[in-house]
Amino acid sequence: MIQGLRTAAYHVPDMAKAKAWYSSVLGMQPYFDQPFYAGFDVGGYELGLQPEQGDTRAGIGGVVVYWGVADACACLRRLLELGAKAHRDVMDVGGGIKVATVLDPFGNVFGIIENQTFAVKS
Repeated sequence: MIQGLRTAAYHVPDMAKAKAWYSSVLGMQPYFDQPFYAGFDVGGYELGLQPEQGDTRAGIGGVVVYWGVADACACLRRLLELGAKAHRDVMDVGGGIKVATVLDPFGNVFGIIENQTFAVKS
């Protein structure tokens, strides 16, 4: 039985650069840091970084993970300032929900979602 989101993992070509970039984005260092995996605890969920291996590469692969934020517009500006590339601008999808996506410096889609119904707990 599926119990809910636990980990979103991105494959990256350069672990050191990815850890530095995501540390800036998240405002924290990984709690688990090994050459084969770096894990960040983000509000009870895990963002994992794994090095590219074999045919597993960074980039757009059809799956987008959305991370909860308090202000989608402000977060999008910050991500772009930190080196992300615009992918999908903030869109109001109704019901107080706004979503946007960027490409991280490694080509992965990184989604953000503002949902006033389920406000992000600090």
